[in-house]
Formats: sequence, C-alpha cells, structure tokens
Amino acid sequence: MVAAAGSPRASSHGLSGLVVVLTGAAGGIGRSLAEAFIAQGVRLVVTDRDSVALHRLAEAWAGTGDVTALPCHLGRDDDVQALVDSIQRSHGRVDVLVNNAGVEYPTPLADATPTGAARWSSLLDNNVGTMVRLTRALLPLMPCGASVINQSSIWGLTGVADFSAYVASKHAVIGLTRSLAWELAPQGIRVNAVCPGWIRTDAALRSLTSMALAQGRSEAEVERDILSRQANPTMLEASDIAGVFLFLASHDARSLTGQAISASHGEVMN
Repeated sequence: MVAAAGSPRASSHGLSGLVVVLTGAAGGIGRSLAEAFIAQGVRLVVTDRDSVALHRLAEAWAGTGDVTALPCHLGRDDDVQALVDSIQRSHGRVDVLVNNAGVEYPTPLADATPTGAARWSSLLDNNVGTMVRLTRALLPLMPCGASVINQSSIWGLTGVADFSAYVASKHAVIGLTRSLAWELAPQGIRVNAVCPGWIRTDAALRSLTSMALAQGRSEAEVERDILSRQANPTMLEASDIAGVFLFLASHDARSLTGQAISASHGEVMN
C-alpha cells in the first residue's frame, strides 16, 4: 500500500508534479520505490518487462496517484524507442529517471560452458547496457535540473565469490554514474547511484540460498554471517531505502552528482 500522509515516507520532498520514470517497477525494490514516489504526488511512469505483473500493480495503485504503466524489454532497441515515444506523447519531459531494473544470479568462474558465458554477458547487458540504452534515449526529454539515479549495490563496492558477473556489473554502474555525471553536468543534469545492502527481496534470498549451497552451510548460518558485518545487524526491507531515492531526486540534493551512496546498515562505509 502507498504510505499514508504523515508517515515518514509521505513527508514532502518537493517532488509534486515532476515526471518520474522508474524501471524494474514490478520487482521488490521497484514496488517500494513506486509507492514512495506516488506518495510524493509525482507523475509516475513505471515500466517492466513483466507486463502481467506490471499491470497488476498499476491496477492496485489506481486512484492513489498519476501512474502510467508501460511494459518494455529494455534489451530491445525497438521496445526502448516505443517507450520513449509514449513518454514524449503523454508527458513531454522526464525530470527524474530511476534506472532500477536488473537481474542477480551466480556465475562461478569454473562454469566454462557456452551457457555460462552467455549468462555472464547477458547479466552485464541487463544491469548496465540497459541503463545506457534508456538514459541515452530519454536524454532529449530531460530538462536542466533533471536527476538520473542508477541502482548499484554494495557488491559494486566490494566483491564476493561466485557472483563475478553481478559484481562486475554493479562496479560498472558506479563507473557509468561517475562518467555521466561529468558528461551531463553542462546540461544541468545530475547522475548518482544508490548501493543497497542486503534487502529482503526474492532476488537477494535466492542469492543467499546459492551462497549457502556453495559453502555447504545452512541459509541461517550464512545470513547470520552477513548481518554480523553490519553496524545494525538486521536485514533491510525494500521500503528502508526509498528515502535515499526521494532525496536524490529532489532539489535538496542539488550539490550531489557522481556519488555512490551506500545504504547498507553500515556494512560498507565509504
């Protein structure tokens, strides 16, 4: 449900009326981000390649705000162009782009099969290539003062065994963020990244299961080890990081560009 007025997530960030485009909106983090932006009174465009899940969520959000659901496979140039054309016709501009879409799965180095190599390449395109593709396509619609927020991960700041493609992709997101911050600054567009820690989503729990199997340990043991490395040793929920995105989207964050903000309960302090 969308946060009620007066709750911390419903506090005003001065975003009312802004056009916000959010990718990967049908996922766990995406849903929470969508609800947080809806509570701000933005004109929200949500997209995901899972059209069924996306439209189901859009129906649940009906009557709560100005929400447009546009399914799109961001790996396909024709889909991206159709999405951009629809946004241009319906909204005319994009004030905030949240590149949230991505995938997460293990890619152990020992897997030298053609399938393993394809999974490696596919993950990088899903997590980085799509950001480049959509940001480039939407750039003509972004006015001075626009904000681009890219979803990275604490694994974009560290490393972990068996997830080399995912870790590499999230490092690449930070590099992309820093380069685009310089490239788009002359147009008055800010570019930042958020690096979430362990958040209780289906994707993260699948990764935890994979790590436990690879280590021959129980999921509970692996989770305890993970949480012990945090200053606040509790698993984050998707809603816990929404405020970081709202802040970066707002004029209050006008001094920030090229930053990779760790939202990890202190697991990574940078």
